[in-house]
Amino acid sequence: MRLTIVMVADIPSGADAGFQAYESAVLPLLPRHGGRLERRLRTGDALTEVHIVSFASQDGFASYLADEERQSHKGLLDGLGVTQRVLLVDDV
Repeated sequence: MRLTIVMVADIPSGADAGFQAYESAVLPLLPRHGGRLERRLRTGDALTEVHIVSFASQDGFASYLADEERQSHKGLLDGLGVTQRVLLVDDV
């Protein structure tokens, strides 16, 4: 059974372009860690984005979080005021 993660990002007005640059850099890294973007959803006002991501294992998720290339892109979020919550979820 795959590990399912939900990420909820609150994106302040005017920060959308910077957040999208970060996501464009890090989402392509998912497959190298057994990850897959299942859904990417955004509110009409572009102030909230939700990602449903799955990984083949907990180790894959941990290696994605530790990925040096992913870490190198964190500066794209500096000063934007984006907040993110990551939830490990189960099917019910």
